[in-house]
Amino acid sequence: MATTPRLSTQHRFRDPRRTAYDFLSDISVVCPQCQQDARVLPVVGDPGPGHRPFFAPRRLICRHCSLAKAYTSRRLVFPHGTGHGMTDPYFGLPLLLQAETRHGWLWAYNPAHLTLIHDYVAASLRERAPWYAAGQKMTLLARLPAWIKRAKNRTEVLHAIDRIRAQLVAPRGGDAR
Repeated sequence: MATTPRLSTQHRFRDPRRTAYDFLSDISVVCPQCQQDARVLPVVGDPGPGHRPFFAPRRLICRHCSLAKAYTSRRLVFPHGTGHGMTDPYFGLPLLLQAETRHGWLWAYNPAHLTLIHDYVAASLRERAPWYAAGQKMTLLARLPAWIKRAKNRTEVLHAIDRIRAQLVAPRGGDAR
């Protein structure tokens, strides 16, 4: 009887209690002008007293076509669900780091976000922080869809993450500059 090889050696992952808001300081998106990778970054400077960091003014910057747009609104839109592609909450542009699977869309705001999801999915032992401990209870990992968390989908999710990571090194669009 043939056995399937194990994905990795048994390793432990402890939830670092991060939220989606922790990854909003650098968002990888698809440039609306040239379809290459662009970034949504906070505008450098002091946002002022009592100002929440995720409401700070943002700037869309594309290093390929030199597109630069400012975002100064205080309204954020966080689409929910995985039945469709995801957009950034500031400009509404499609995220660069996303891939469709048979269960839904897997997405990340930036490479650090993607690495967190990868480490969580690849771990054979996943530990939550104690419920009675102070701090965030519903973390980013606790809010992941059940299909991403299921061990039976581990291989498929890790392959989707590999496809997303390949987008970071491969040029997008029709012309390779």
